[in-house]
Amino acid sequence: MRVATINADGGGADPRALVELVRTERIDVLAVQQMPAEGLDALDEAGLGALMPFHELHPEYDSSIYSRHPLFHGGTTHVDTAWPQTTAEVAVGGHRVQFVAVHTYYPLGDAKRWTRDMIALTSMARTSGPDTVFLGDFNASLDHTPMRELLAAGLTDTHAELGHGWARTWPVGHALVPPLIQLDHVLHGSGLAGVSVDERTVPGTDHRAVVAVLALLPAGTT
Repeated sequence: MRVATINADGGGADPRALVELVRTERIDVLAVQQMPAEGLDALDEAGLGALMPFHELHPEYDSSIYSRHPLFHGGTTHVDTAWPQTTAEVAVGGHRVQFVAVHTYYPLGDAKRWTRDMIALTSMARTSGPDTVFLGDFNASLDHTPMRELLAAGLTDTHAELGHGWARTWPVGHALVPPLIQLDHVLHGSGLAGVSVDERTVPGTDHRAVVAVLALLPAGTT
């Protein structure tokens, strides 16, 4: 599966550039954060609906999921995060893969609120099956203890898995401040394995997109 995530910075991301990224990278599932309703309309006008006709859209909650494949059991979470996280399942290769489009509160705004978000995601991860993908803007790097605790709940960070080290996804587009930290991640359960991962710049947003290829493992494989 080819997956991608991008924080659209309040709708600032160039819709045509984002659609071109989906087209050229042949993305199967896309998670978008901080894209308001009018931004989703602009993506549709730019052709995203033709490439990814299935979607679970929740701009009121800051995250949405697009897919080339049919989605099942779409909706939002009911855990103690600042706002609900968007979820949906994708049927592919005999698997039902659960996707969670993540956007946590930002720690500089309220560290306690951000910590509660991360604890809630960790609780979800403990009860999720092996065919699970959490992807989005976690407002956290692997240097943050709550992020490491989330991974310890049964998830793997694709960048770390593939030895990609210091992948800087934020901030982008500031003349005086270069990208410094990785806030955007693709995490997966034990039923999948990372094949490749990279970052892509989309004009108009201060986050880089993360693009990952994940392999679905046969049942019983770890």
